Amino acid sequence: MDIVSLGLGLLSGGGGGLLAGKVMNSNMGTMGRVITGIVGGTGLAAIAPMIPGLDGIFASPADGAGLNVGSLLGGVVSGGVGGSILTFILGKVMGGKA
Repeated sequence: MDIVSLGLGLLSGGGGGLLAGKVMNSNMGTMGRVITGIVGGTGLAAIAPMIPGLDGIFASPADGAGLNVGSLLGGVVSGGVGGSILTFILGKVMGGKA
């Protein structure tokens, strides 16, 4: 994982976690939502290139793919989705009012 993919996973994961926590009205607090989103977003952004069939979409500049719109968009989407999913799961476990 290169620095660009890591940064995209961190930022979009935090945003996805914050948004998911707000939508489901979880009682995790803003900082809890962002931290959970960062963990989920970075995790999914790290493993998404290993999923068969998706490896071309999530090709990183470190793999010689260069910076292209597809890899940047893939990093943003995987980070946001990963952050949202983990925040949603932990929000439910902690008693969210969805």
